[in-house]
Amino acid sequence: LAPWVPVVGLEIHAQISSNSKLFSGSQVQFAAPPNSLVSFFDASLPGTLPVLNRRCVEAAVMTGLALKCSINKKSLFDRKHYFYADLPAGYQITQQRVPIAVNGSLSYSLCIDNKMSQMVTKTVRIKQIQLEQDSGKSLHDDARSQTLVDLNRAGVGLMEVVMEPDMCCGEEAAAAVRELQLILQTLGSSQAVMAEGQLRVDANVSVHRPGEHYGVRTEVKNINSVRFLAKAVDYEIQRQIEELESGGTILNETRAFDSKLGCTVPMRDKEGKQDYRFMPEPNLPPLILYDAKSLPANTNHQQVVNIDWIHERLPDLPSVKRAKLVERYGILPEHSFTLLNEDGLAEFFENVVKQTQMKPKKVIGWILNDLLSYLKQHSLTVKESPVSSFLLADLLNLLEKKEISSTAAKQVLVELWKGEGKTPLEIVKEKKLELIQDQKELEQICQAVIDGQENEVIMMVLG
Repeated sequence: LAPWVPVVGLEIHAQISSNSKLFSGSQVQFAAPPNSLVSFFDASLPGTLPVLNRRCVEAAVMTGLALKCSINKKSLFDRKHYFYADLPAGYQITQQRVPIAVNGSLSYSLCIDNKMSQMVTKTVRIKQIQLEQDSGKSLHDDARSQTLVDLNRAGVGLMEVVMEPDMCCGEEAAAAVRELQLILQTLGSSQAVMAEGQLRVDANVSVHRPGEHYGVRTEVKNINSVRFLAKAVDYEIQRQIEELESGGTILNETRAFDSKLGCTVPMRDKEGKQDYRFMPEPNLPPLILYDAKSLPANTNHQQVVNIDWIHERLPDLPSVKRAKLVERYGILPEHSFTLLNEDGLAEFFENVVKQTQMKPKKVIGWILNDLLSYLKQHSLTVKESPVSSFLLADLLNLLEKKEISSTAAKQVLVELWKGEGKTPLEIVKEKKLELIQDQKELEQICQAVIDGQENEVIMMVLG
């Protein structure tokens, strides 16, 4: 029989980087005391009405443009009904029928056989981006056998990015999400910190034989790290293949990934299609966006969102930044990926290059082999590095002027990591690590060694 064909599609919820929530003035802040950031609207008190946050709309438009989407000049809000303890209204406001952005694409790169030097670029289609509210959070207290509800997160603005099922393994899914994460962070539309729940991924996975229809899919919910995403998808593909090959069937169910056990576990089945009873949101008019042509005269710019204005202000995306690094500094493409993947590393590298005479191709070796491996070993970010770009440039200048050897430079770097405030030159003098340029001085040292070891010299000569 022909091998199985895995199919992977993703739904990603990105928390919009905004001071206040999507439809209320409540502040957005991670790890605030429970229920300290809840307005009457967030708590669904009768008579409260939603007011749309302009910043959230702009962030969604910016993200849509970066992902090559068509921006709908008229989009609609809907109510999606479901009943959880942490959803006080009994419904979520979302964009089911006409979302803010549709039909985009995301290009991402991944290594072949784990070799950084062999990279392949792939594209995943973006079906849509929609604005919606987050729910609250249920906290299970096992000791007291009770569940507590924190509504701080209720109503926080989310962008749901729906990717078409164009991927086939965990590595592809992880690479696509990592690239999306970098794009969101570059735009500033989401901080996208997975550890703080600002980027949550649901993976839809199925397998089928070549030429046949797609198989029954399962949905692995709320994956909160890129590494776990790759593991969850690969495990789920393997589990489905083994199930089908042993004569079993795949249930259309929702599963969770248990990171400790490294496997997916059933949460609930979807056999009876959940009826969300979608209906138009009666308290919000259609969302109307403009471009330069359609913008009415004498418009108050504070009241409207101009798509062209946002488009003109898009920053360089990661793919463009990488190409510029390769072109400007002659570094390898795979090195440009590493520089951008670590927050602040590209800027650190460019600062060192500006302040040193050393060629960028040599500087990159020190950045990736010495600086980055030290930071990873000590779980530090680039911003927390005890060695600044200025100090590293100083050290590399000493090496470039042949005032010290590369072995001595490594010793100096070890001292610099201690963060004692000494300059590379002070450490060199203190440890007597200078290279001796004067030939006479060198001859005198050699002579002194020979004079002090007469017996050994005689033995060597006679030997």
